[in-house]
Amino acid sequence: MSAQEQRPKQAQMFAPRPGMRHMGGPVEKAKNFKGTVKRLTGYLKPFYAALIVIFIFILLRTIFDTAAPKIIGLAITKLFEVIKGKSLVADALIYITRVTVVLVALGVVNTVIAYFTQKSMAVIAQTVIYNLRKEIDLKFLRLPLKYFDSKQHGDIMSRMTNDADNINNTLSQGLSQFVSSVIGIVGALVMMLVISPMLTLIAIIVLPLSFGVTVMIAKKSQKFYTTQQKTLGEINSHVEEMLSGHAVVKAFGYGKKSKERFEEINSRLYEAGWKAQFMSVIIFPIMNFISNLGYAAVCVAGGLMVAVGKLALGDIQAFILYIRMFTQPVAQAAGMANMLQSAVASAERIFELLDEPEEISETVSEEQGTQNGEVKFENVSFGYSADKPLFEGLTLIAKQGSTVAIVGPTGAGKTTLVNLLMRFYEIWGGKITVDGFDITDMKRAHLRKKFGMVLQDTWLFTGTIKENIAYGCSGASNEAIINAAKAAHAHHFIEALPEGYNTLLKEDASNISQGEKQLLTIARAILADPEMLILDEATSSVDTRTEMLIQNAMKTLMKDRTAFVIAHRLSTIRNAGLILVMDKGKIVETGTHSGMLEKGGFYAKLYKAQFAGK
Repeated sequence: MSAQEQRPKQAQMFAPRPGMRHMGGPVEKAKNFKGTVKRLTGYLKPFYAALIVIFIFILLRTIFDTAAPKIIGLAITKLFEVIKGKSLVADALIYITRVTVVLVALGVVNTVIAYFTQKSMAVIAQTVIYNLRKEIDLKFLRLPLKYFDSKQHGDIMSRMTNDADNINNTLSQGLSQFVSSVIGIVGALVMMLVISPMLTLIAIIVLPLSFGVTVMIAKKSQKFYTTQQKTLGEINSHVEEMLSGHAVVKAFGYGKKSKERFEEINSRLYEAGWKAQFMSVIIFPIMNFISNLGYAAVCVAGGLMVAVGKLALGDIQAFILYIRMFTQPVAQAAGMANMLQSAVASAERIFELLDEPEEISETVSEEQGTQNGEVKFENVSFGYSADKPLFEGLTLIAKQGSTVAIVGPTGAGKTTLVNLLMRFYEIWGGKITVDGFDITDMKRAHLRKKFGMVLQDTWLFTGTIKENIAYGCSGASNEAIINAAKAAHAHHFIEALPEGYNTLLKEDASNISQGEKQLLTIARAILADPEMLILDEATSSVDTRTEMLIQNAMKTLMKDRTAFVIAHRLSTIRNAGLILVMDKGKIVETGTHSGMLEKGGFYAKLYKAQFAGK
């Protein structure tokens, strides 16, 4: 089995619903708004021509919408002329019929344009998000293990799901609506000026008040949305922890406390959520109230102008419609601007991920052919933080075909040593060589392919048992898979399952025992037939009898292979050719099991402490 890193499964929790503002996405302001917008628009570059066509159609649709009130006004004026006796009824009917035909035609054309623009924007948005998610996924493969160790998995998933969906909603809905709103405002204002500059002046007097109210409410709602997003991250992390560790939660009776914790976070999310939504929704009734004041003033002034013959009745009707066409897009544009700000903040979070430092680039173009299985650590230094070095001057040699056991107390650096060997972390100084080649001069994929790993923490994916055993060996035959399972003493329990090797493992392989999971990972390593092995207490989850059988199988597997065995139970490494005893990042003792027991040193103390009273 080739070595691999375990990556969190993607899950879309609390995703925003279409049309909902900010739900599930970050709403804090972007730190670099212009730079982020410029970078985001770069993903739209292949669609510039299509976007121009879409915006032209939006312009035409807005022009048609703007023309409709004026046409309706002409029909009303014609009817008024009939009432006043200035026009014949037959002529009025013919005129109104023509107007109706024009309005229906405009409606049909607008419907077709709306369908085309919405579909096109949806396709463009989905393509952009598809490319973004693919870029994020490829980024995951290039990120060092340090990144995943230092970040909450819930936050990483949120960038892939919630933030990407937030951008998608803005591109597919918000962008076209924003453009349509801006064009609608201009068109309505022009038509209002054409009908009556005086009434236009009266109508727009209320605009500063509307803008002031919008800005004031937006500022207040911003802090609630920020709190909502932060709390949403907390609840995502809590749910993920409880789901992944549900067995431990039940075993330790933590269910009540977990529920209380969830309710506490959920209550804070509820408080922040309803306040944020309320502050956003309240904008519209307040602006409608302010707009109604404008309507009242226009109706009074317009009525007087109609009475004295300075304005046609149809024009006053059209003017009132234009006021609504003017004020509604203003409110919509304000909402879309806030939605755009949210999407830019989401994009910034995604770009932060994409800009994370990657693993040191590889310059090797050819693979090394020599395969001796000899590993050397030469004066290696390393630490997880610059001010706290863990290894300083670490030196060791693992000869070809030898079994090197690594023991020591918790935090001694046993797993870190393996992580450095696999280049999950980069060393500060010194050199590590495999088969005589510096691992920094080898491609990571080639280096990791040399090793098979069997870890204490098993990892199986949702799929059949056969697929899990053949992970990394996609071309393996059924016979090879079965032989590997037999060597790992897993064949018997697999055959006892309802579907045998075709049994589908559920999420986290919860339909088989922990010991059976371990057997499958061992079978996976046997099938991969690697040059070297890394075993991290590989038999800790099986019973004593099965452990003995597996130990025999592992002896066969480790024959003529260099093997690193991280041991917690010292009884399992008695026959190791070399035992390294580590403490605080240093190798404090080396030798064989019997030899170090005779010395009575650090290893002897560990051994006696582990078996005291037995």
